[in-house]
Amino acid sequence: MKIGEASIASGVSQRMIRHYEKIGLVPAASRRDSGYRDYDERDVHTLRFIGRARDLGFPIEEIRTLLGLWNDRHRSSADVKQLALSRAAELKRKAKELDEMRRSLEHLAARCHGDDRPDCPILGGLEGDGK
Repeated sequence: MKIGEASIASGVSQRMIRHYEKIGLVPAASRRDSGYRDYDERDVHTLRFIGRARDLGFPIEEIRTLLGLWNDRHRSSADVKQLALSRAAELKRKAKELDEMRRSLEHLAARCHGDDRPDCPILGGLEGDGK
């Protein structure tokens, strides 16, 4: 199948498929005589795996590791579990940071009158003067 078909079947954009090939995350697709990339079901399966891993927040290098583990039938599930738990901990840390940012913005917005006056505690807060 052509790249457009592989993109639809896998849920990974054509641009990202080309990027993954360029950085060696997936092997370059074979080429037809016409020069078009040619993908098979295994390629689509791999692209789905990558897409799902990206959806779960794994960065490229960890996806590379996961792909290696996925293809290694002698792997230890403990290695996979450790990667997942590490990613979950990182996501928890980021969620905490996002929650803190949200609370700060809500606090600043609550102090803003939101009227025609030029005084704005939100801008003051961004300046760092605490107004």
